[in-house]
Amino acid sequence: MIVHYQNLGKKDYKSTWDYQEELMQANLAIKQAQRTAEVANEVYNGPDTNSHFLFVEHPAVFTLGKSGVASNLLASTELLLANNIEYYKTNRGGDITYHGPGQIVGYPVLDLEKIKPDIVWYMRTLEEVIIKTIAHYGIVADRLVGSTGVWLDADIPHKARKICAMGVRTSRWITMHGFALNVNTNLAHFDLIVPCGIADKQVTSMQKELGKTIDFAEVQNILLQEFQKEFGVKIV
Repeated sequence: MIVHYQNLGKKDYKSTWDYQEELMQANLAIKQAQRTAEVANEVYNGPDTNSHFLFVEHPAVFTLGKSGVASNLLASTELLLANNIEYYKTNRGGDITYHGPGQIVGYPVLDLEKIKPDIVWYMRTLEEVIIKTIAHYGIVADRLVGSTGVWLDADIPHKARKICAMGVRTSRWITMHGFALNVNTNLAHFDLIVPCGIADKQVTSMQKELGKTIDFAEVQNILLQEFQKEFGVKIV
């Protein structure tokens, strides 16, 4: 399956969210037309769905998922304004997280019916993409039982720390939202929230773990390679 890749560069959260919605709604309209033709026993001659993979680097923003608790935002409105940090309640799964400079945010808008219509498989495969990517840098990562995302020392309670957060939305097997991998991220911003609603765990970055600034574009390229391998798709 072909997946159309776009690197949006530095782009604000809301306009990127709106763009994802446009891509999703276009695919949902196509699925509805296909279904209408099927019910009417007619041949569907319209366009097929398109899958996309977006990379973006957001300005500082906190986002709260559908299952999130607003009190996990620890900063006041005044503090957010003073630090030029935006805040949005979103329609993805998960709790609260931070996006900002030095973080690779990936938004797959995929038609899972063409790959594998299984949301649990999708999330685990997305995690595997991250695990394989950071392994190129000698960072050993895993999953934390009962939690999404990618963790280091997941089996050591007092050392477990998250390096990549995830939260998605699906409709008729079309996905949106995705993952946020901390590469050269300013981790101090995470002190203003209870990351992902988990109070007793820390957050880390590739830069912190390796003690040096990481080549951002290089990590993006490795992510694309691992995404193709794990999902069995072709990036164009």
